[in-house]
Amino acid sequence: MNRSSGEPIEILLVEDNPGDIALTQEALRRSKISNKLSVVNDGDAALAYLHQRAGYEGSSKPQLILLDLNLPGMDGREVLEQIKSDPKTRRIPVVVMTTSNSEQDIVSSYDSHANCYITKPVNMDSFKSVVQSIDEFWFSVVQLPASVSESG
Repeated sequence: MNRSSGEPIEILLVEDNPGDIALTQEALRRSKISNKLSVVNDGDAALAYLHQRAGYEGSSKPQLILLDLNLPGMDGREVLEQIKSDPKTRRIPVVVMTTSNSEQDIVSSYDSHANCYITKPVNMDSFKSVVQSIDEFWFSVVQLPASVSESG
């Protein structure tokens, strides 16, 4: 991935909690890495966004997905399975960021090829710190393919 172009990193947040959305937005605003955050509130909207349909025809392909598991309608577990089973989206890193610390959810997420599983901190400062760390790790440390959204 070429970060020297000055283009912002595209991040898709799949989250239905307005407080967590606001905290994530604030943390990414403080980030050292230029980013563009798009937000959808449920699993159906996430898949529509990723496949550029149903009102998301002009959406950008994200380079990172932050996914909550507990969503209305299609939950994050189903969304993760669909993302990782589709050749057009499976290379996009998916960070599961949820309140659940259930061993079953953790194992199931990794079995479905989540790239990372993080239990959301309840403390506001810790939450912001975790989001900034995710952003810096995925876009400063990790080497990703030039286009994570193309099939291979």
